[in-house]
Amino acid sequence: MLKRIAAVLALIGAGLSCASCPPASASPPPGHAVLIGVPGLEWSDVSPSATPNLWRLAQGAAAGLLSVRAVGRLTCPADGWVTISAGARSAAGPYCDRPVSVTPDGEGAVVGEVAEIRRMNKGFGPVGLLGDAVHRSGGCTSAVGAGAALAAADTSGRVDLYAPSAAAFSGWARCPVTVVDAGQVGRSARREAARRADAVVGSVLARVPAGSDVVVAGVSDHGRTPHLRLVLATGPGTAGRYLGSDSTRRANMVILPDLTATLLTSAGIPAPAQLIGTPLLPDAVRPALLASVADLSSQDVAAQTQRRLLPRFFAGFVISQILLYAAAALALRLRWSPRRRRRILAATRVTALVAAAAPVSTYLVNVMPWWHRSHPLPWLVAGITACDLLVVALAVSGPWRRTILGPGTAIASVTAAVLGIDLLTGSDLQLNSLMGYSPLVGGRYYGMGNIAFAVLATSTLLAAAGVAQWISPRWGRRPAVAAVLVMTITAALLDSWTAWGSDFGGLIAFVPGLATTALLVAGRRVSFLRLQLLRATGMAIVLGVAYIDHLRPPAEQTHMGRFFDQLVEGDSLPWLERKFTAMMHTFGNLTLMPVVVAGFLFVLLVLHRPGRAGAAGLVLAYERAPMLRAGLSGAFVTALVGGAVNDSGVAVPALALAVAVPLALAAAIFALQAADEPEPQGAGALESTARPAPALPMRPAEG
Repeated sequence: MLKRIAAVLALIGAGLSCASCPPASASPPPGHAVLIGVPGLEWSDVSPSATPNLWRLAQGAAAGLLSVRAVGRLTCPADGWVTISAGARSAAGPYCDRPVSVTPDGEGAVVGEVAEIRRMNKGFGPVGLLGDAVHRSGGCTSAVGAGAALAAADTSGRVDLYAPSAAAFSGWARCPVTVVDAGQVGRSARREAARRADAVVGSVLARVPAGSDVVVAGVSDHGRTPHLRLVLATGPGTAGRYLGSDSTRRANMVILPDLTATLLTSAGIPAPAQLIGTPLLPDAVRPALLASVADLSSQDVAAQTQRRLLPRFFAGFVISQILLYAAAALALRLRWSPRRRRRILAATRVTALVAAAAPVSTYLVNVMPWWHRSHPLPWLVAGITACDLLVVALAVSGPWRRTILGPGTAIASVTAAVLGIDLLTGSDLQLNSLMGYSPLVGGRYYGMGNIAFAVLATSTLLAAAGVAQWISPRWGRRPAVAAVLVMTITAALLDSWTAWGSDFGGLIAFVPGLATTALLVAGRRVSFLRLQLLRATGMAIVLGVAYIDHLRPPAEQTHMGRFFDQLVEGDSLPWLERKFTAMMHTFGNLTLMPVVVAGFLFVLLVLHRPGRAGAAGLVLAYERAPMLRAGLSGAFVTALVGGAVNDSGVAVPALALAVAVPLALAAAIFALQAADEPEPQGAGALESTARPAPALPMRPAEG
């Protein structure tokens, strides 16, 4: 059995190696590229009256949102310029608070702090990458303003042509790459600052050579609140389009390193291997400019709403989980009159189902554009509540409601299906979801997030166990195992395939869990050695895919290919240290750690131990539905491995338990109810409710 599972997993690796990536495109002819950076500029600052030059430019340009996340929570102007210089997230350190020194040197200038900033960013971005790439190609760099000089300088700090202002600069046509600092739009006097920046933009547009590719971008945050910023691009095919990139796989969103890639591509300069960004791409057709500005501004509203609600949501989520466990412990451990016991158990079971449906509801709510409402926060909360109740209503409505695993399997199936469909359709439900990811944080812009992985893996394993429980008494173990493998491997492919989830780290955790469930469904014992072999198999698949990905050209590689490059070159240690440090810090997370502790204690001390009123509920559930043990075991294995190998650390087991424990509680209560009042034999959707299902014989462990 173990060999067959390993063979199937090997096929996953072969399939992943052929994951679809954007085809290599022909390099455009060399041209002139101009970046006008306006730190702090947002779409809400732009209007026909306040910023006429930007408005006219936007009418004929591609328009999008710029995620300016660099290294810290906030990106100061110097961070933004340094990130453009490096083509990867970087930080300016103390130069967020004091200016860099730009010393004139002939027609050019030297930025004296570049060497120091490079040392500070060891292990992050190679500051000076943009300038070095231009110089290696035989070209020169020109910069207007101190921030632009920091972005255009090479590793020695050299900029070939420099002027402190656009009015003082005359070399617009001499260099293939020109960077302009149009001044910051900060917290105070924003309208006046935006007008000044608009005047600089108008002056530059009037002077650059005809046919130049121009990008205007709000390259940093302002104040203490991160926002999505404005980005515009001119060039072939940009008119009337949204602006996206392969870095985000979003039709209307890009990241700071994409600006670096765009400058080099527009100038016909090869991209260095260390460059993280990809060129800006005109994408979907956008509506008229006024409607486009409203749409792009609403995306920032969604991100801000998620940011404000997130701490309160998770605090409420944790409190509700702990209250559920406490109330359930009282319901199961105390002696009640028969009539009151029935009511209390029924209410507790429904409450458990509501808790289990909460994660999927945070994704489903994004089907409706709540961020377009004048008061988005109450609409978001009301939408999550409505989705939760709808999912629970489905779970307790069909014929499966009469079975131990039926309602839980329904909720788990809906959860897995919603996340699977979301991956196939662009991950729109995870973006700005309370259990998804935020472009303000910038940990991920597409694919499967870490919290969503925990929810997907757990729900898939429990749904597969429920299906196996229905199949096994009717057709035997082999069809049940086949169903489990089909469901879980499909989910693993969706999670890890580069075209969809692009979450290869999740595969390391998913493989031991799905194999554990499959082995237990087959009647095999799972030894410690087997678990280690399965975990090693998952890691081998990931490394194999990373190796194949690294063989592709740098512009076509995913993060896995770039990681393998770092591994081969011996540069992966800083990356691994950051991941490990981030994972260890999560164990002090006072929000999620209580969920993990409370969940494990509740399962061990309440569900597995007899109460005053009778047998342990989970033991009874295992007797009537033995496949439940297989699903829970696989989910717990995936949660533990995922917490150990993922930089989100404790978040993975916390969310896995938040799905698994309420569903286990619902099954345990159903088993207790059935023991109190055995129901007549009938056609159940997943298994019998009156007689215990026969336990599957366990074969001796192999290996």
